[in-house]
Amino acid sequence: MRITVKLSTLYLLLATLAAGTVSAQSDSAATKSRLTVGGYGEAVYSRHFYSDNVFRYSFPSRYADAPSYGRVDLPHAVIMLGYDFGHGWTMGTEIEFEHGGVEAAVEKEMEETGEFEQEVERGGEVALEQFWVQKSFSRAFNIRAGHIVVPVGMINNNHTPNRFFGVYRPEGENTIMPCTWHETGLALWGRVGHWRYEAQVIPGLNAYLFNDQGWIHNGSASPYEFRPANRLATALRVDWTGLPGLRLSLSGYAGNSFNNDITTSIYGDSSRFADVRGTVLIGAFDFEYRNRVVTVRGNADYGFLGDASAISAHNKNQTTMSGNPYPHTTVAQAAWDASVEAGLNLLAWSRTSQRLYLFGRYDHYDSFVPSEHQTDVGWCERQVVSAGLNYCPLPEVTVKAEAGVRLLAEQYNNEPYCALGVTWTGFFTR
Repeated sequence: MRITVKLSTLYLLLATLAAGTVSAQSDSAATKSRLTVGGYGEAVYSRHFYSDNVFRYSFPSRYADAPSYGRVDLPHAVIMLGYDFGHGWTMGTEIEFEHGGVEAAVEKEMEETGEFEQEVERGGEVALEQFWVQKSFSRAFNIRAGHIVVPVGMINNNHTPNRFFGVYRPEGENTIMPCTWHETGLALWGRVGHWRYEAQVIPGLNAYLFNDQGWIHNGSASPYEFRPANRLATALRVDWTGLPGLRLSLSGYAGNSFNNDITTSIYGDSSRFADVRGTVLIGAFDFEYRNRVVTVRGNADYGFLGDASAISAHNKNQTTMSGNPYPHTTVAQAAWDASVEAGLNLLAWSRTSQRLYLFGRYDHYDSFVPSEHQTDVGWCERQVVSAGLNYCPLPEVTVKAEAGVRLLAEQYNNEPYCALGVTWTGFFTR
């Protein structure tokens, strides 16, 4: 039996099979492209040429000639996952391990009659920094709900290690504000021309966790299994990118913070705190200019806390409660920070795609600006001057070296340091 197949028929058959294969590959690629996997991480060694004693500011003369000490650290190791469900629906997550995470184990102690003991082997934190679902209606209008980053200031909105030159995040903003600041709330955002806007409704900060050294830095934390939200707040940000390489940004925050804890009862004399709101207001400006040769970044932040004296008195009074998680210190009426950093790419004139930045950085901040009823805490105002190198053999990898000094008021000891770090930032899929 002879089977005859026309060339035209064979061609049609092959073309159909090829089209099917291409279609299957396209569908597979489209499916894979919906998943985004990435992250960033940092490993650091630092040497500090000053005392680490907790009384070094109370009795500075005792610790003027203290020996240096070294530390290794994993400041942040982050896994980011995203998925596009289609029809404008997307989700994003970011799981962060700070300082190596937390390691706990059960061990059998041979020198203690073989009993079992639970031990914490390493400190650190594990945090779900982002967990949100988004509906995009257009480029100009998107709604995001869930756990989101609060984009107030420079570093909260640009906290990956390839967005700052220092081995550690800039000290000023990292001291006076939560960093990275993340809350569970609702956000509206979009892009119109050269503008990007974002508006958020989030839980207010917790005034019971404010302190002298960090101002409101710890106010977004919660020692409980949930985040108290007796008070709500708003955060806003606007970015302009109308010139190549340049970004100008304004951001702000407003919300009450007093009585925003696990219980709404007030300790001590309730009538004394009846009208206390603890309103937190923050205004921030930041910018960045980048081209192949130079990168310059800077920011200026100012924050105000209403009823600071009453909150300080209330927080110090809570020492009568056994085992509570509050710092029991005063908190200032205001805090501020201003910084600038600039880097010159020494390889800009070569044919290589690698980059080698020589950078300098200056940061001046004060976490305790007292009201007329408060006594100043002199060591809370600091200037930080540093310089170093950033080597980028690949766009995703940066090796950092930095040396600097923290300058305090005359009655205190200055605090020199140096640090080395290696970082990565990238996406494995897109």
